[in-house]
Amino acid sequence: MKTRTLASIVFAIMVSMTTVAQEKENRFGFEFSSGMSVSTGKLREITRNTGLGFEGIFHYRVLAHTGVYLGWGWNQFGANDSFGGNDVCFEETGYVFGLQFKHPMGNSPIEYYLRAGGLYNHIETENSEGEIIDDTGHGLGWQLAGGIDIPLGKNWDFTPGIKFNSLSRDTELEGYHSELKYNYISVRLGILKRF
Repeated sequence: MKTRTLASIVFAIMVSMTTVAQEKENRFGFEFSSGMSVSTGKLREITRNTGLGFEGIFHYRVLAHTGVYLGWGWNQFGANDSFGGNDVCFEETGYVFGLQFKHPMGNSPIEYYLRAGGLYNHIETENSEGEIIDDTGHGLGWQLAGGIDIPLGKNWDFTPGIKFNSLSRDTELEGYHSELKYNYISVRLGILKRF
């Protein structure tokens, strides 16, 4: 009886010490990343130029290596010749959300991360004067990402990575109905602030 009581007390103390140690760690973070994007296919038979984008996301660590994220992003591709005329650009903007797994690389302070999530985005087509000539409206897509997290000190991290976005939206321009398949790979450099 005494052994069972003593074991229960030791277990309770260990659990409370672990909980206190975890609570002192920063569970929240904000990450800003930017970089170039390369299309993985044609957009309605249009070859897009190399693009550029950025993303800002909030992180919350739920478990030791698992967390959730939510944010907003923007990505733009230009095209020399398209159904919208010459010198148009395609902008994808909207929200990103998902799960993140982050784990140390051996005994190093550097961690790798993997993300799988959804998108709620839309695609705008702009002419050479910057006027919006088509907007697909928001819809669901998906995102996969991975990279490394390198501590810089004082709760700041450098987060280079790569991501793949996939979004399909219907559009109608000048009476022509079509599906835009907006798929691309992005190489990103980011800064994360933990708090």
